[in-house]
Amino acid sequence: MNTLRDIGESLGNTVLENVGRAMGRAQERTPLPVDLLESDDAYLAVFDAPGARPSDVQVQFDAGLVEVRVDRFRGFHEGFEMRYPGRGLALDGHVELPAEARVDADAATATLRESGTLEVRVPKAEPVDPDTDEALEADEVDEVRDEADADELDAEARDATDESDATDGEQ
Repeated sequence: MNTLRDIGESLGNTVLENVGRAMGRAQERTPLPVDLLESDDAYLAVFDAPGARPSDVQVQFDAGLVEVRVDRFRGFHEGFEMRYPGRGLALDGHVELPAEARVDADAATATLRESGTLEVRVPKAEPVDPDTDEALEADEVDEVRDEADADELDAEARDATDESDATDGEQ
């Protein structure tokens, strides 16, 4: 026969188990926090992945998007029963590189630090001359940028002139 104590304990265990499962699901829906940094030669995506091991981490780069999935699995401890799983998680995170970013995805690297920080380094691609498809030297890069800026300013000036002509004709 069940005593009031047995019923209370059973009810407590059920509530505790459901709370644990709900917390686990909420954690899985929370994206991995990420910072995106840029240097002269690379982008660096820094994800927080506490408790992850290298075998837990998957990194993918697709069309300017760095995607990370962490599947953390924790072993059982002899002599202990799992009340509710809270540390085995499946977490996702991603960050989009700037639209104008030209990168060498094949040379990207991922490093998991002991602190639980995952660093994904995506080197920038060598600038290419649009006319010849050959790599540019450093001084040529500035020249191409200056030409592109000048072309953009010319286009803006033409647009402004066109708008002015259109409004003059309406008066």
